[in-house]
Amino acid sequence: MSKPSPTSSSVVAQDPQIETETGLDALMQQRQRKADQLRELSISPYPNTFRPNCTVAQFTAQYGADALESHGDPAPNHLLAGRLMAVNRMGKAMFLRIQDASLTPATAPSGEGDGADKKAHLLQIYVRREHMSPIALEVLTRLDVGDIIGVAGSAMRTRTGELTLYACDITLLTKSLRPLPEKWHGLADVEKRYRQRYVDLIVNPHVRAVFIKRSEIMTWLRAYLMGEGFLEVETPMMHPIAGGAAARPFVTHHNTLDTDLYLRIAPELYLKRLVVGGLERVFEINRNFRNEGMSTRHNPEFTMLEFYEAYADYQDMMHRAEAIVLGLKKDVFNDVNPVIEGREVPLMGPFARMTMLEAIAAHGGPDVDASQDAAKACAALKAIGIDGTRLSFGQRIAALFEHFAEPNLWAPTFIYDFPADISPLSRRRDTNAQFVDRFELFVAGRELANAFSELNDPLDQRQRFEAQLTQKEAGDAEAHAMDEDYLRALEHGMPPTAGFGMGIDRLVMLLTAAPSIRDVIFFPQMRPER
Repeated sequence: MSKPSPTSSSVVAQDPQIETETGLDALMQQRQRKADQLRELSISPYPNTFRPNCTVAQFTAQYGADALESHGDPAPNHLLAGRLMAVNRMGKAMFLRIQDASLTPATAPSGEGDGADKKAHLLQIYVRREHMSPIALEVLTRLDVGDIIGVAGSAMRTRTGELTLYACDITLLTKSLRPLPEKWHGLADVEKRYRQRYVDLIVNPHVRAVFIKRSEIMTWLRAYLMGEGFLEVETPMMHPIAGGAAARPFVTHHNTLDTDLYLRIAPELYLKRLVVGGLERVFEINRNFRNEGMSTRHNPEFTMLEFYEAYADYQDMMHRAEAIVLGLKKDVFNDVNPVIEGREVPLMGPFARMTMLEAIAAHGGPDVDASQDAAKACAALKAIGIDGTRLSFGQRIAALFEHFAEPNLWAPTFIYDFPADISPLSRRRDTNAQFVDRFELFVAGRELANAFSELNDPLDQRQRFEAQLTQKEAGDAEAHAMDEDYLRALEHGMPPTAGFGMGIDRLVMLLTAAPSIRDVIFFPQMRPER
């Protein structure tokens, strides 16, 4: 028996009967009535008795390009469950489309997914009323897009060759009371997508693909580090002192201890305590919190990878940074470079290396000597609208770098030789004590990683903390606090060590070409809804 095939124009987003009603409340009331009607027929709209034996991906893989014969009567060879995404009624026949978690469009690093076939992740279901039981017929008349259903049937192909499940039974598993939005894409809905991520994941398959890639990235990172002999550890998220980074913390209060605590801005000082204790290679994939501004690159709650390796220096960390970025590109993204804002990011080793002063000079700023001269640096900063007279030596250099160099570092570039006064935890250079053995990795005009040879001289560390306290008293809210217990740990002796930190969210942004950090965080912080 030949089976008809629906055209793309016949796939509708809502039942025509529902479309005659206007307003969200009316739509929800209509769906609630359908659920009530099923209950009156002793059919539960929320049963928990259906057990699928196959996923959409398994069904698709099993039959692939096989030529399937049409047949008259479907058989319950396969049991699949999924969310109903389209309904097309054609007299005594119906075509449905369902999706489950198993089949997501592969996301090339382009920011919006493939998008070539918006139905590629959906499975078509063919239904003929004469093959349905009385209960299934009652269910069919009350189905809406968004419902979750179970289907029993066998494989077939339509005249156009599309692999289809020929249904012999339909079970309603969850009645969706709130309709899915008909138009979800576009700038007008960006904020709504972030607030209602559950709907975003349902209707935008490329969004699910990004988060699946994020999970694969995390799995790869753990495997790489464990393979290199690192031990995964956990450190506190509430600290008595906000340390390990220059940032404004969130403050909370512990009632029993009657003391203020700070949500972690970085795990660094605790991880280095573990190195002191003899755990020579440790890492943590951690949540950090910083009470600062929000942007396409900043979220107050974010994920970091930090690891520490004894008997290594910042140049060893450069090699590890390359291994991580290039390994992820090869193993998780099929060796494809991301394309950001229409421009390819060439993730190829070895990465370029420049001192901070060289980078300023190379991108239109003062030359190496002028950046280190207070008067000349202040004049250059004044020309770009920054008052450099209140800044320290290192702060002036950092401000020049951020303006002239940072936006122009498109290909992966290690920037090293940071000023000591903006690097309170880094080891000084042996050849010039004004600078430290530290680098930051920049890609596509943004910082991706930070690493340095650790300062393990407790006397030097105390002096750095004291200098930070002076800056804090002068009004720098992000200056590092004094941490006497950390100094005590250093006094027991920390071996020569290098540390590395990389923002996971920015790493996922880079590799998936996501335009905003909110696109790679399931539930980003948002302003309260009005």
